[in-house]
Amino acid sequence: MAKKKHEEMSFLDHLEELRWHLIRATSAIVLIGVFAFLAKDFIFDTILFGPKKPDFVTYEFFCKISKSMGLDESFCIKELPFQIQSRTMAGQFSAHIWTSIWAGFILAFPYVLYEFWKFISPGLYENERKNARGFIIIASLLFFTGVLFGYYLISPLSINFLASYQVSQEVHNDIDLSSYTSTIRTSVISCGLIFELPILIYFLTRIGLVTPEFLKKYRKMALVIVLILSAIITPPDITSQIVVTIPIFILYEVSIVISRFVIRQQEKQEKALRKT
Repeated sequence: MAKKKHEEMSFLDHLEELRWHLIRATSAIVLIGVFAFLAKDFIFDTILFGPKKPDFVTYEFFCKISKSMGLDESFCIKELPFQIQSRTMAGQFSAHIWTSIWAGFILAFPYVLYEFWKFISPGLYENERKNARGFIIIASLLFFTGVLFGYYLISPLSINFLASYQVSQEVHNDIDLSSYTSTIRTSVISCGLIFELPILIYFLTRIGLVTPEFLKKYRKMALVIVLILSAIITPPDITSQIVVTIPIFILYEVSIVISRFVIRQQEKQEKALRKT
């Protein structure tokens, strides 16, 4: 019934409905962004500049692991030899604004998904909506897992490698504020979106664009794409790329299982319809 009602809406009605969903989602991002703007000290000193400090939890973790394995203290960071600077008049204010907006997007992500789901769900049959139950919760958990992965692993690895790298002792690293925040933002957002792969495969399988056989057939090509993505979002060292490649490839294998599950569910539904 919902599907029929949705189909009777004109194209302009669909656009109007989409506009209001986008307005509500954007309003949520802006509202949370305002709170993030007011929490400047926590957002910058604790979160953004956390990976810049030698006592950051990731650095201490790798230090303890290396000591427990009897290795030297090369993994123990005593100091990160760089300073953060702002070279433009509005640099700090601009970084404050954009960081607040991105913080709003990350924290409002479940609500953004909810608005997206409210827009597409009337066009689905009742059994399709039941099969997709829990979509917002699962997608949000995957996104936040990717965000945490990007913040606690990719960001510190990138900062430690890039900010400590020198072509000569004559060159001192003074990192611009916008470059520093961009590095963390790219690591966090890209990992959050990459971790949505199983959800993407679920919907692509449901509409018939992807099958388990297709995913298995192009597994090698997928591995190459994963390696390229790892090289893009991490510094150019082998350790960081391996750290990123492993979970992404695991997600790809999980996506194959999900695709197989969707196909089986569709086959069961077809058999049930034939019996009736």
